[in-house]
Amino acid sequence: MRDSVDRLLEQWSTERPDIDPAPMGVVGRIKRASQLLERTLRENYAAHDLQSWEFDILATLRRSGYPYQLTASALVEASMVTSGAITNRIDRLAAKELVTRETDPGNRRSVLITLTEHGYRVVDAAVGDHVEHETRALAGLDPREQGDLTELLRKLLTSLGDTAPNETDH
Repeated sequence: MRDSVDRLLEQWSTERPDIDPAPMGVVGRIKRASQLLERTLRENYAAHDLQSWEFDILATLRRSGYPYQLTASALVEASMVTSGAITNRIDRLAAKELVTRETDPGNRRSVLITLTEHGYRVVDAAVGDHVEHETRALAGLDPREQGDLTELLRKLLTSLGDTAPNETDH
């Protein structure tokens, strides 16, 4: 079975026989898989009247546990966007009544972002469908292959410098 990357590799082998294009195959397939996965995930978000960034913020709050509340700076860290961007995004989520924002009573310089009941219901429905979409997307791999891929991708990410949050603080 051939994929779209195979033809590119053949072309490079012909045009530049002095290089080994195998790394291009790995990276190209990761990028292509990411694009195809993002497309199907966007369809799920749209079905819940959400954009991917909205789902990311709501899911971050939901998985943080009760009371489903984080500081704006914690959301910046979790989402890897600028504080200016997170402010705009929180404003937009608040306008949709998915989150509230309030000054942290324990630290007046900090803002707390809290998932509303409506936001909770929206993200819970979306995350259920999200997992179903991901399950279907991975159906071409059996459970063992999915486990192997998970380990290989974890190894790749950590070799590229990706670490769990706060892991570098210890």
